Order: sequence, then structure tokens, then C-alpha cells
Amino acid sequence: MRVGGVDPKSLCSEVLLVLPRVEQPIVFKARGLKDYAEFDALCPQPKPPGKYTKDGWVPDEKDATYQVVQSEWGKKRLAYLVINSLKPSEVEWDTVNLADPSTWTNWEKELLESNLSQVEVNRVLGLVLEANALDESK
Repeated sequence: MRVGGVDPKSLCSEVLLVLPRVEQPIVFKARGLKDYAEFDALCPQPKPPGKYTKDGWVPDEKDATYQVVQSEWGKKRLAYLVINSLKPSEVEWDTVNLADPSTWTNWEKELLESNLSQVEVNRVLGLVLEANALDESK
């Protein structure tokens, strides 16, 4: 396939973030994810409770328990995006296990505990979001 004469595979697929350090800079590389198929298989989106009425099934999206579960699912989805986008960086996680979704949300805590500042962690997140989004330069 070609788009305007350009093979999409030839486009730059990684973005970089260099964090200065005295001994050696830390280089984060991020690559955009193709899709969320693996995530959806491991962590399907929660469904709200509801009830049957004369009009059929009516979901209750304001249910407090559902709101909490949905929020946790959203955090897991973001964590999946972060840790999988950072695979080119070859991060050696201590508490994050790619095979265990319950550990994914440890990514931020682990970066902070490795002596990155909150601003640097935010920049890493920004890098991941940049890799997974279109902007004017792309």
C-alpha cells in the first residue's frame, strides 16, 4: 500500500526523550501502538449494571461500584499504553509484569522510585501520548 506515493512503513515510528544525567543521559523511546486488541482480550471493558423495564434493558452508568470499576479500567488502559509504547526503551521494570494486568499501574510509582522527578515522569507520559497521536508536525 502507498499513500500519496509514500509507503507508510517508511514513516518514523519512534519519538525520543532525553533526560540529562551527570554520568550518562537517560533516553526514552516510544512507539505508537497499532491497536488495543491485546488489551481488550486481557481486560474487557466493564459493563454497567442495570435492570429490565418495559423498554428493555436499561444500563445504570451512574452506579457507584460501576464508576469505580470503570475508573480502574481506564487507569489500566493508560498503563497498558505507557508500558507497551516504551518497549523500544527496553525498560527493566521491577514491579511491572507485562503478563499481569494487576501490576501495570505501577509504572508511574516505579519511575518515581527510580529517582525521576514528577516533571520527568510527566514528560515520559507526554512522550507516550505524542507517539500515539497525530499532531501538526506528523
